[in-house]
Amino acid sequence: MSLVNAAHGRSEHTSAVHPTGESEAGGRRGLREVIGAYAALAKPRVIELLLVTTIPAMFLAGREFPSPWLVLATLVGGTMAAGSANALNCVIDADIDKVMNRTKRRPLVRDSVPRRNALIFGVVLGLASFGLLYLTVNLLAAILAVVTILFYIVVYTLLLKRRTPQNVVWGGAAGCMPVVIGWAAVTGTVEWPAFVMFGVIFFWTPPHTWALAMRYREDYERAGVPMLPVVATPKHVAKQIVVYSWVMVGWTLLLVPATSWLYTAFAVLTGAWFLFYAHRLYAAVARGEKTKPMSLFHRSNTYLMIVFVALAVDAAIGLPVIGLPF
Repeated sequence: MSLVNAAHGRSEHTSAVHPTGESEAGGRRGLREVIGAYAALAKPRVIELLLVTTIPAMFLAGREFPSPWLVLATLVGGTMAAGSANALNCVIDADIDKVMNRTKRRPLVRDSVPRRNALIFGVVLGLASFGLLYLTVNLLAAILAVVTILFYIVVYTLLLKRRTPQNVVWGGAAGCMPVVIGWAAVTGTVEWPAFVMFGVIFFWTPPHTWALAMRYREDYERAGVPMLPVVATPKHVAKQIVVYSWVMVGWTLLLVPATSWLYTAFAVLTGAWFLFYAHRLYAAVARGEKTKPMSLFHRSNTYLMIVFVALAVDAAIGLPVIGLPF
């Protein structure tokens, strides 16, 4: 392929032209596009939750800075497991993604990755995540990662997503597993604080997802996915968001015996902050006003980040633990 630089009055020149007629620059662009397409299959923005929750869980498990190598191995293995689940989800939900504006630019919809290749990519990532976690962390963490993949694909994607408005309530349990994996990576066991952190994310998921679904209700309706905002009135959805938000904030306080006053203060203050906006959304919906549910969606991300960063800082500083009252 010839390159013409008319602006500089140069005639065409052949700069590193391959026998196929594609320049090195074009080849690099093609390679970047392929890498980008496979990376998009893994849904890197979704995997951010892994980073936000796994590291604080590892800090809390030991009440100190965990080994950097252990953290790195756990994050890489966990990222691969999440990428595997997300890629396989893209394969199964390709028909849904085609009709939703929010997902119509995903790789399988745009045919930038063959369906068979995406399936192989997802399976290989899952096997690699098990191998890496088993060899560098421990067997329990590796098994939990595989369980997470299977739960997300079988229970959420295949069984719940297209059948019930409770899909994100129970299917969202897969997104709660990074904290359990992080705890297991440090201790080799799963103890009660890990289950409490699991519960925090479990009750956080419905308000977070339903706020998004309120904004993209027509998308889900067109795709035939019975998200709660599709099958219920906006007032009912907003009420459920408030209910789950209260349970979530209350659940964060169950970690008080394993932390100090620092985490407790942040859990109470940020909880009150999030509840204010959840109630404000409900009040606006009840009055029939135009609402912006995505603002609550974004605030839910901020809320979860603050709570788990507070956990990490609390553990790293090593302040006296409040403990149980008996």
